[in-house]
Amino acid sequence: MAVIGLGAAVFDLDGTLIDTEPRNREMWTRLFDAHGVPWDDALIRSFAGRRGLEALGDHAHLFPGRTVEELFEQAVSYESLPGMPRVAPVPGAVGLVRSLADAGVPLAVVTSGQRAYAERLLAGLGIRDLLDLVVTAGDVVTGKPHPEGYLAAARDLDVPPQEAVGFEDAPAGVAAVKAAGMTCVGVITTQPAGALAEADHVVADFQEVDVVPGPALRVRGLALN
Repeated sequence: MAVIGLGAAVFDLDGTLIDTEPRNREMWTRLFDAHGVPWDDALIRSFAGRRGLEALGDHAHLFPGRTVEELFEQAVSYESLPGMPRVAPVPGAVGLVRSLADAGVPLAVVTSGQRAYAERLLAGLGIRDLLDLVVTAGDVVTGKPHPEGYLAAARDLDVPPQEAVGFEDAPAGVAAVKAAGMTCVGVITTQPAGALAEADHVVADFQEVDVVPGPALRVRGLALN
């Protein structure tokens, strides 16, 4: 168990606040299948936490004659198809955000998703009005694992990065939080704990995180560093 002081809390969205990863994995696998491009679990996992256009750009050579933008739009079109995996809040996520807001902690989301997508999910969770800032894919030049989004959040919240705690579920996101100089809490909703070994702490979900006077966070997961 650890107690972490904090000047701000910054959350990833997909896989961290809301479990969208099963649906996202299905979207990417359908895209590869539609073009007859072979894939494996490692390839699909490599998309987690990254901006879709950048992740696709790494594999554009597998889709001759198609632009990255076309491929991304095709993948996104699968989101609303019947039979796609349902999404749900990560256990404890909404309660933690509400507790942090009640404690007066500055709050932000840094997501690799597009603005309209992120705003819709956050509104559905009922926490959009509690957030001071939402940084999306279109707000940065370089996406995760680059720290630009997290540094922008710290700057706009007017909190030194070293006084902020970032929550992430994917290796690319953990790398971004750490490169920004923040304390990182990894949430193993989509990855095994070993994949988040660079995080300072790892929890199963937000039921293992409490807000305590300070304000501070009490983390009941495993301290890795």
